[in-house]
Amino acid sequence: MLARVITSQGKPEQLEAVLRYFRENVGPAARKMTGFKGAYFLVDRKSGRTLGMALWDTEEHLQASAQMTAQLGVGMAQAAGATKPPAVEIYEVAVQL
Repeated sequence: MLARVITSQGKPEQLEAVLRYFRENVGPAARKMTGFKGAYFLVDRKSGRTLGMALWDTEEHLQASAQMTAQLGVGMAQAAGATKPPAVEIYEVAVQL
């Protein structure tokens, strides 16, 4: 299993708009993608920093989701009032408890 981790710095006062965007746009789109295994969206309400993690069953499915993920990431960054593009990293899930 693989994880795409996206971190972003937004404005704390815009977190509710980001959470709404995640629930209304990211979640439904991700659930339709082949190989999607789940996602987490973490927030630091004081700083406005966010971390999103989506899990994928294979590298092929992770790569196939890249374009859609990039489009959704732009929308989330705008909702957050981010001044820089989000950072994207890929990890192998080595242990799951």
